[in-house]
Amino acid sequence: MAHYAKVTLHNMKVVNVIVADEEYVNKFANEPNIEYVQTSYNTVNGVHSDGGIPLRKNYAAIGYTYDRDLDAFYPSQPYASWTLNETTCRWEAPVAMPTDNNYYSWNEENQSWEAAND
Repeated sequence: MAHYAKVTLHNMKVVNVIVADEEYVNKFANEPNIEYVQTSYNTVNGVHSDGGIPLRKNYAAIGYTYDRDLDAFYPSQPYASWTLNETTCRWEAPVAMPTDNNYYSWNEENQSWEAAND
């Protein structure tokens, strides 16, 4: 058994993730304008958690995009200023978040990280 993302072909968005064997997907999952793409819950940020070969950069989730050129799943862009890191297929802010063990939130208008209120 494996995990498969159900992807709509018109916008390449994941609408469901199922557990099935390859035979089922090949035989029964033949809906129009839908493609089933295998995904692995062991893959995050382009790395396999058990040291194996990563599959499609990230485990698919509903609302993620499947990019055929990158052969990767990634979430929606959180802010217009953020860019997609094509190695991890995660969105990155134009300014690195501080690493001082405090909590921060992104301020898109100011293009900066702001300390979160307690």
